[in-house]
Amino acid sequence: MAEQYEDRLRRVIQYIFDNPAGDLSLDALADIAAMSRFHWHRVFVAMTGETCAQAVRRVRASRASHDLVQADLSMDQIAQACGYDNRQSFDRLFRKQFGISPAAFRKAGQLGVAEFILRQGNEAMFDVTIKDLPSQRLAGMPHKGAYMEIGQVFEQLAVIASTRGLWPEICGMVGVYYDDPDAVAEKDLNSFAGLILPAPVKMPDDCKELSLAAGPHAVLTFKGPYSGLRAAYQYLFGAWLAASGREPASEPVYEVYLNNPREVPPEELLTQICLPLKS
Repeated sequence: MAEQYEDRLRRVIQYIFDNPAGDLSLDALADIAAMSRFHWHRVFVAMTGETCAQAVRRVRASRASHDLVQADLSMDQIAQACGYDNRQSFDRLFRKQFGISPAAFRKAGQLGVAEFILRQGNEAMFDVTIKDLPSQRLAGMPHKGAYMEIGQVFEQLAVIASTRGLWPEICGMVGVYYDDPDAVAEKDLNSFAGLILPAPVKMPDDCKELSLAAGPHAVLTFKGPYSGLRAAYQYLFGAWLAASGREPASEPVYEVYLNNPREVPPEELLTQICLPLKS
């Protein structure tokens, strides 16, 4: 249960400390955690309060600060041993972390206080249930960029549904989110806006078909504006997942929109966050 996720986090943190000059990419750390890249970073952020990249920068800077004072190594040797690409990036990132240059830090001759992961309390809580959901056939379009801008794709789908008389056949609206916005640049985020369309209905020519797999899902129903969904994700991938004893499957998380922002005020919007789980 919670111990499984604690072990993963401790294993990853120890790996970063032991291999500051190694491959500390998100893919590599997900492999160490033995978890799908789809979900590992969300779990890490929700449980530690920092991104994997922030953790790597913090640990590398801490290691460099120790070597600057305690080791008889050149600046270039320290930069290389601590995983910095070159002396320039070492100087820039070290200054960003400690507020002074590596040379000034070495001259001062004092070790700074190590920075540790500090996860803040007072986390919002939400009801989560485990449901066996059926497979779903989506007719939709991909979106690349900020997730909050996926609405423009849904507007395109709404035009198609209206002009082709598809609304009586549509069973819902779904957004599929492939990337973690804490790990991927906003312009590179990939998502998919889809309409649930039963199998007998012909797929519209301008739409791509996407299938959502059947199986157990953790389902969190969030009430409120879409801008508040981040807190729900933090709870789902942090406190709930650690206590549940369940593991996320490799499929991406998706959202089901239960009402229409054109018809209800933001505080009345209902969104189901669906996280596929391993059986």
